[in-house]
Amino acid sequence: MIEIVDVSKTYGTGNRALRDVNITIGDGEFVFIMGRSGSGKTTLLRLLIKEEEPTSGDVIVNDIMLQKMRRRHIPRYRRTLGIVFQDFRLLNDRNVFENVAFAQRVVGVPLRTIRESVPEMLKLVGLSSKYKAMPQHLSGGEQQRVAIARALINQPEVLLADEPTGNLDHQNAVEIMKLLLDINQMGTTVVVVTHSQEIVEQIGGRVITMDRGRVISDEIKNRSGHED
Repeated sequence: MIEIVDVSKTYGTGNRALRDVNITIGDGEFVFIMGRSGSGKTTLLRLLIKEEEPTSGDVIVNDIMLQKMRRRHIPRYRRTLGIVFQDFRLLNDRNVFENVAFAQRVVGVPLRTIRESVPEMLKLVGLSSKYKAMPQHLSGGEQQRVAIARALINQPEVLLADEPTGNLDHQNAVEIMKLLLDINQMGTTVVVVTHSQEIVEQIGGRVITMDRGRVISDEIKNRSGHED
C-alpha cells in the first residue's frame, strides 16, 4: 500500500513542485502517473524512493512512514523497492548476468541462489540467450529488460518505473509495457511515471494525471483511452 497524504513540496528556490497531493495505491495495482514536464510526477517518485523529503504531509509505503525513517535505514528500504529508470543505469563493464546478479550480491544472497534465480529472471524478461552479452551490444529495449530484471530479482512488492519507455521506439515501448503488465499480474504493485499519452491510451488502466503540482484527475481508462 502506498499512501500520499496532503503532501506538498517546495524547493529552496521557491518552486512549489507538489501542492496538497493525496493518492492511495493498493497492493497489486497497476497505476500510471502522467503529466507534462514540470507537473510534479518525478518529484513524487523521488519522495517514494526517499531522495526528497516533503515540505508537509505524509508519505507511507507498506506501513512505513518515510519521514520518520532514520538515514541509516534508507538503503535497506530502497532494496524493498524495484526501481527502473529511463536511462537504464546498467554497469557497462559487466555482462547481462552480472548486472542482474549485482542486485543480489549487494544484499548478501548466496552464490548458489544467484546462479538459480538470475537465469529464471532472464527467462521472464525474454533474455535467456543474452546472458553473456555486454550492455553496449544490446538494443535499447533489451537494456531496459535487463534493468527490469535487476529491479525484480529481489522480489520487491512495489516496482517504480520512471519514464521506462522514454528512450525507446514505439514497438519496444509497447513490449516493455506489456512486460510490466505481466509482472503486475504476478502480484507486484507497479507504478509507471510517464508523459506518453499514446502509451497510456494503448495500455489503459488507472491513470493519475498531474498538472502544476496537483492531481487533476484519477480515473480508469480502457484501451481506447476513454473513461470506463
